[in-house]
Amino acid sequence: MSGELIFLGIIVAILLYGIALYNKLVGLRNGVKNGFAQIDVQLTRRYDLIPALIESVKGYMKHERETLEAVIKARNVAVNGLQAAAADPVNAQAIAELSGADNALTGMLGRLFALSEAYPDLKASENMRDFQEQLTTTENKVSFARQAFNDAVMSYNNGIEMFPGSLIAGWFKFMPSAFLEIESETKREMPEVKF
Repeated sequence: MSGELIFLGIIVAILLYGIALYNKLVGLRNGVKNGFAQIDVQLTRRYDLIPALIESVKGYMKHERETLEAVIKARNVAVNGLQAAAADPVNAQAIAELSGADNALTGMLGRLFALSEAYPDLKASENMRDFQEQLTTTENKVSFARQAFNDAVMSYNNGIEMFPGSLIAGWFKFMPSAFLEIESETKREMPEVKF
């Protein structure tokens, strides 16, 4: 009789421990989702600034139509990537696609700002300076949000990869997430524009 109670006690303890591990993994996954929500806010702000920036520079850069169209196209791809990643922030493929799309947009913005150097009236425009300031501020906020997201991803991935969490993660199909990365050091900062 006492042997059966001990066995039953061990089974209950294992079940309670498994439930606690499962709940911890759910909490870590929710931390990743929360971290991504902060990135979503900042990237949405960044992407919303771009059409207004394009409208502001159109009058000055009439001969740079291809560049302006390429920036808008890159922005639209990034917006679609952001929406896909927001639907499932733990999905490593969606995060990788967002990262690539955002890197492409950053490159196109750099090209736009470099071309703006050839237009003295545009360089002197208060609107252009204001957009540059807003984009720089937003990029700083994106960097902070990205760091918080990547920290949450690391905790989550550690939780599902380390024993005994890996057992529970395998049973309940917790998949690893991906870091939101920037391709190169040169793309970590907004291009410098001198007015």
